[in-house]
Amino acid sequence: MTTSIQFWDFEVWNFLITLSALFGAMLIANGLRRSIPFLKKSLIPSSVIGGFLMLIFIGVYKAIAKTTPFHTVSIESLTYHGLGLGIVAMTFQNADKRSGKESRRDVFNSSLLTVSTYLVQGIAGLCITVTLFYLIGSWAQSGILLPMGYGQGPGQAFNWGTTYMNQNGFEHGSSFGLSVAACGFLAASIGGVIYLNIAAKRGKLRDENAEEKEDLTAAVITTRGEIPLSESLDKLTVQFALVFVSYGFAYAIMYGASKLCDLSGVGLLVNTVKPLIWGFNFLFGMLAATIVKAFFKVGKKVGFVHRSYTNDFLLTRISGLMFDLMVVASIASIDLSAFRYREFWVPLLLVCVAGGVVSYFYVRFVSRRFFPGYSDEEFLVMYGMLTGTVSTGLILLREIDPLFKTPAANNVIYQNLWSILLGAPMLLLLGVVAQSMQMTFVTLGALVLLLALMLVLLFRSVIFRKKAKA
Repeated sequence: MTTSIQFWDFEVWNFLITLSALFGAMLIANGLRRSIPFLKKSLIPSSVIGGFLMLIFIGVYKAIAKTTPFHTVSIESLTYHGLGLGIVAMTFQNADKRSGKESRRDVFNSSLLTVSTYLVQGIAGLCITVTLFYLIGSWAQSGILLPMGYGQGPGQAFNWGTTYMNQNGFEHGSSFGLSVAACGFLAASIGGVIYLNIAAKRGKLRDENAEEKEDLTAAVITTRGEIPLSESLDKLTVQFALVFVSYGFAYAIMYGASKLCDLSGVGLLVNTVKPLIWGFNFLFGMLAATIVKAFFKVGKKVGFVHRSYTNDFLLTRISGLMFDLMVVASIASIDLSAFRYREFWVPLLLVCVAGGVVSYFYVRFVSRRFFPGYSDEEFLVMYGMLTGTVSTGLILLREIDPLFKTPAANNVIYQNLWSILLGAPMLLLLGVVAQSMQMTFVTLGALVLLLALMLVLLFRSVIFRKKAKA
């Protein structure tokens, strides 16, 4: 006897209800942000406020009904996949190559700033939690989630928190990672507002009464040679299709790679490399999207493809949608019950405060030293990104550079490839840090050495610049 699903069954509606609640929370948050002066001045993104609204609603519902209103898996899946899908959409965009020696130098220096800040955060986080391990018995390696939550954002914080929870016995690991990411948005807002007030005293802040204009000319929305906006298949549908097909391709690559690890029977591959594969879904998404882009490029050369199927304007909207969903879902996924344990909230509080402080002063020092002419703009966009997300950094930057006239906005976008290459050793350390206390100290030492290398590269660029001027 076959079982059939009735349309009134909750399973039919569960995922759509979850999406409706998340989008509804964002709309309410956006209204509150526009109508309440304190929230508007705080510069906290609407998706972050919406996430906290959802978190409060879920907490109250659980306290009254003794059950959760949504399937936890649905919300956590949106957190995990939101990052990957957003990165795939960004990869499909046709980034213009910046010319000029100074432009390339600033992009490279921005990547060094990004990776070195990850390392500073990782060192600070591990030093705190290793100390607390001996004092109150908290999980020694939890501090390594600071650069994941602050530097990488909610998606990676959730990925690695869950990995450590499932593979290494870190109780409430996913909630710890998501809590760090949520605190990162607060750190970005607080630090950003402090810096903007300092900039305002120097006359650098934009006029609040000035009309904010968006460049929505036809050249921005579409370019010559693209497919029509609407024909047998809608142009937006094509963009979504490319993103999701590429992400499915990425899953096939990850599945095949993890199966090879299982078949090898090697402990290092099964216990370390396999979690790394699934933890870095966004990197495989980038790889898959790059392969698909190359296919279309070759197709144009041989005459198989006659038009351009990607549209930067629509792809930007898709990546923004995915990142907003990721942020609101990540905060809503936090398990508040974990805060009942001192071993959870004491390291969380100390790690997050330390992360905000060291990130603020380190990014400010590097920005002033290596980005003359637009150090304020570089600080705001990089500090916002390295405590929240790229969107957070751009929100802060718009307060001082609304039309993105300085190179700061381009730096934060084009530095990604260099950051991945330079940051690869640190990412590999994530797979071994929790294997034992000995490996924890080895990882801490490796982070210090990597930071020294990044600083040498940064100061070498200054030395070469002085020689060129001489």
